[in-house]
Order: sequence, then structure tokens, then C-alpha cells
Amino acid sequence: MPLDDTAAVQATFCATVIDQWVRDGVAHAVVAPGSRSTPMALALASRPELAVHVVHDERTASFAGLGIGLATGVPAIVLCTSGTAAAHLHAAVVEAHLSGVPMLVLTADRPPELRDVGAPQTIDQTRLYGPAVRWFHDPGVPERGASGSWRSLARRAHEASVGVDPGPVHLNLPFREPLVGEVGDVPAPLLGPLLGREANTRLGTTVMALERDRGVIVAGRGVDDPDAVAALGDATGWPVLADPRSGCRGRSGVVTAFDAVLRHAGFADGHVPDVVLHLGEPPASKVLAQWLAGSRAVQVRVTSRPAVVDPAHAVTHRVVAPVAATCRRLAGELRGASDGAWRERWLAADAAAEAAMAPLLSGDAGATEPAVARALTTVAGELVVASSMPVRDVEWFGTPHQRATVRSNRGANGIDGTIATATGVALGTRRPVTVLLGDVALVHDASSLTALARRDVDVRVVVLDNDGGGIFSFLPQATQLPAERFEQLFGTPHGTDLVGLAAAHGIPAQTVGTPNELLLALTRPGHQLLRIETDRAANVALHRRLHDAAVAAVDGLPR
Repeated sequence: MPLDDTAAVQATFCATVIDQWVRDGVAHAVVAPGSRSTPMALALASRPELAVHVVHDERTASFAGLGIGLATGVPAIVLCTSGTAAAHLHAAVVEAHLSGVPMLVLTADRPPELRDVGAPQTIDQTRLYGPAVRWFHDPGVPERGASGSWRSLARRAHEASVGVDPGPVHLNLPFREPLVGEVGDVPAPLLGPLLGREANTRLGTTVMALERDRGVIVAGRGVDDPDAVAALGDATGWPVLADPRSGCRGRSGVVTAFDAVLRHAGFADGHVPDVVLHLGEPPASKVLAQWLAGSRAVQVRVTSRPAVVDPAHAVTHRVVAPVAATCRRLAGELRGASDGAWRERWLAADAAAEAAMAPLLSGDAGATEPAVARALTTVAGELVVASSMPVRDVEWFGTPHQRATVRSNRGANGIDGTIATATGVALGTRRPVTVLLGDVALVHDASSLTALARRDVDVRVVVLDNDGGGIFSFLPQATQLPAERFEQLFGTPHGTDLVGLAAAHGIPAQTVGTPNELLLALTRPGHQLLRIETDRAANVALHRRLHDAAVAAVDGLPR
């Protein structure tokens, strides 16, 4: 190519980067349309090995890319044009950062001569996402003389995204006009192996710290082999308090109603552990978190990535290593740590609490928020759950015999992009996905309904419609403020016709009245929105009844 052919050099740079990523296993790209990103968009569209998903809204695009990485462990490419388009990716980048989800974020930019001179669609994109990325790089406008670095740039970006601490990588890519050029000869590929996810597996004094009779295992997202966790529980005689995202529910020795059980003050006080083994991310339960924080136990957290997860400042030992391998080793070294009676008391309390709550959660009961959460966890397949109350209801009231694979954006705990994330999970897994969210989360992410009906995935949206922010009704503000002030600032009724909103996007929608009606509707393939009307005050009262029933059942156990 001519040395001064800017368009051809840019096209060849983009083709080289994408070729390297395809060779390294990247399979999906999510593109938000724009002009300045043309060279990279054309490079993506030219590769038949890539599934290219065009999404109109940048925020939706970024959360779809997040969902692909969340479901597959392989980074998706997310591409947008310059200016405020890049700012709309920030929330998804933060979630990917905190949740350890790989993602390759590409923001097109104006060349240096168009910055700081009032050129349209130009903002400062340098380190736009701050410390929320594993690596940031701006290679400048592509130049022929730098072609020898193009593949190593792509490889480094990919390795930074999928390494020991997976997460988002941001490449800011300035392009000059003209933006359409012919691809020349690309540099030879890199054939060396990708960076491995090596981690510290030396447990050392940690094993000694775990040698206690009264232990509990808390399992959350990040458990790569639930059977290894169950085997560790069996070997030690410790109960496994399992978050639905852990995949551990339904196995022996697992306690699912731990939030309800620990609301019984006598049981909680009488079963304070000497040691706590945290596996992966923490559950959502505040009751559990506060009980552990006050336990004064030795607390060991095992995670596959080095991010610190210790909001109570209570963790005494940190192990960065593959969780399953660590569980298998500990099962051998800690065998017989407890005589078994310790775990049996936990399991008896769990069974009593579950039996007390079950009648209020049956499929023939009204379609309450806890009952819907219970019903959806019985369905095999992908279940994406919004933060706020839905993820708590799934954790507290989901079936002990969970069949769903539960996913949720709990890094930053925001409700942003829930439908977009579910769409990304569907794109990445090619499986039907059900998403459970509240009405505010749906309205917040309404742009993700755009073109969903025409996309070749199966996303079923289950929306709990209490016309406002239901979680706030559980907070002190609900009783400490005058009703009209609470509604103004926290209840925030919006009055949106959610069935009509879905219909406007070409998505079949209906209101259902019981969990069994909901499950029947979910047997139909294809996109749909299923609305369940609930009442915020009644929902608070039902939660209280469920917890009271569980506490009473635990209270009735033999001392």
C-alpha cells in the first residue's frame, strides 16, 4: 500500500487486530453504529468467524457485551464511535471491572489535531474509565511504520482481559478521514500460547487456621465446580451456605434458607462458627453479612482473582487460587474436622424454615414477588436476575432444588442494563434466557427492547410491576417520612403501561396471575414479556410473614 494512504493503513491495522483476536478465540462483537468507528466496524463485519451484533444504543451494547463475557468467560468486543457515545459504556465497564468479567472495549476517537478545538463529537477519551479497566492504551492514528506492533498490541489487550484478574480493557482508537480503505498485507500472526491463569496455590498456614470443629462454608459466584464444594462440606462436616449463583444448591449438606434461619436470634447466637470459609463472591443477605462480621471467627476467602472482597474488614486469610482445586486439597487435609452433629443442626433448621415458608410460595398462590422467584428457580436454563429485590428474593426464597443457572450483575449492584445483560447471555450461550426484574429496572433499560424482537435469541422478560421502587419500602425511610414525601422521592410511581411498552417493540406481552400461569407461559418459545402486578405494602407484609414463619419453625426444634 502507498505509505501515505491513511485509509488503507487504518483498515490494515484494524484487520490485523481483529485477526489476532479471532485466532485467540474471540467469537462475538457488539457494535453501536457510528461514523468514526467505520474502519473497525468494517474489519469486524468482514470476519465470518465473528458473530457481529449491531445494537442501536451504546449502553445496551455494552451490557450485551458484558452478558456475553459473563456467560462464556470469553471477552466480547464492544465498539462505539467517538464523543458521548463512549461515556455511555461506563456503567458496564464498571460492572465488568468489579465482577471480573472480560471485555474488549474499543472507542473510536478523533485524531489529535481535532481535539480541544471544538470539533464535533469530540471529548477527552483518555483514560475515560479511570481505574475500572485492566489496561488502557491509545496507540494513536495507525501508521505503517508501527505495523510490527499491531499484533502484540492485540495480544496484550486480550491477555489483560482474560488473565489472573479478568476484566475490561479499553483501547481508544483515533482515526483520520477518509475512513474507508482497502486492507493491505497484514503482519504475520503471533503463534505463541496465551497467558495462562496461574495463581497462588500455596495454602501454608491457612490450612492450620481452618482446623476447627465449628466451621461454615459460604459459597457464591466464582465456584467453578459445585461438586468439589459439596465434597469439602462432606469431608469437614461443615454446612455449605449456598448463594443461588454458586451452582451449589441441590447438593448434600447445603443450607439455602440461611437468611431466614439466622433471623432466629437464639440459633444465630448458638451457632457462631470458629472459622468461615468464603468461596467466591458474597451472597446478597445483609443478615448473613452482619452475623459473620460480628462472629470474630477466623475468616478465609478463596477467590480465583486477586480482587479484595472484604467490606466488613473481617477476612483474616486470603487465598488466590482456583476454587475447585483448593476445595479438593482442603477436603483431604481437613477431613473429619467436625463430628457431623454441627452440620445436622444447621440442616434441621434449614429444613424447618423451608417447610414453614413453602406453603406461602406455592405455584397456586397469588403471583407474589417471593413466589415468582421460587417458581423461576425451578426452570432449567439461564436466569438473569436484577439487583435490588429480585436477586434477594431468589436467594432467600428460591427452591432448594434449583435447576436454573442464576446470573446477576452484583459487582456494582446496579439495576443498569439488566435486559441487555440477559440478551448478551442469550447471544453467548445460544440458550433461552429468562430475566427477572422490577418495573423500575425495566423502564431504566427500555432502550434494550429496541430490535429485540428481530434478534435471533430467546429472551423472556418477567417483570414485577409494583409501580415504583419496591425495595425502598423495606428501608427505614418508609416509616420515618410522611407518605407523600416517601412516594415523591422513593416510591416514585411512573404509571408506565409495561405491556403496551413491550407491544410497541413487537414483543408479545401479557399479565399473569399465579406462578403456575407464569410457568405455563414460559413453555412457549420466543420473546415475550410477562407482567406480574404486585403491591409494595403487601410485599413487605408477605416478607415479614415468611420470615416470622421460618423463625417460629426454627424455634420449635429440639434444643
